[in-house]
Amino acid sequence: MNLPVGVKVEATLKEKLTEDLKQALKGGDKVRRSVIRLVMAAIKNAEIARQTDLTDPDILGIIAKEVKQRRESIEAFKQGNRADLVAQEEAEMAVLEAYLPQQMTRDEIVAEVRRVIAEVGAQGPGDKGKVMPKLMPQLKGRADGREINDIVTELLAS
Repeated sequence: MNLPVGVKVEATLKEKLTEDLKQALKGGDKVRRSVIRLVMAAIKNAEIARQTDLTDPDILGIIAKEVKQRRESIEAFKQGNRADLVAQEEAEMAVLEAYLPQQMTRDEIVAEVRRVIAEVGAQGPGDKGKVMPKLMPQLKGRADGREINDIVTELLAS
């Protein structure tokens, strides 16, 4: 791929993670280093399972899944009065969230759900199976799956 001089190609998410890992190693940032290594391992495992390189949306899905795991862990640790572990999980979650795109607001999700409902011609709760498979890939990494599910259920019921 020949590009004119001075034109810079946007780095892929995988390249950005690799570069950030090098910076964390040089800077001695242990939390950042361990979180990025964990994400890189998850990416590698997914690539081995699929036998192909992952695209940026796939990698965003992995990062979003890691964020979701941190949220669940934080809730569990709060119930167990483990403030030390809550702080650690929150620090890891902050590193992960830096790689995710800006999260959509509820209004933006509602607008997108309405558009897909109209597109597939969904009529009621029974049509959720038509809406979700079309919607989830579009919102992957930009909105929480549980929130999307709740909004679809709510809009199809009304």
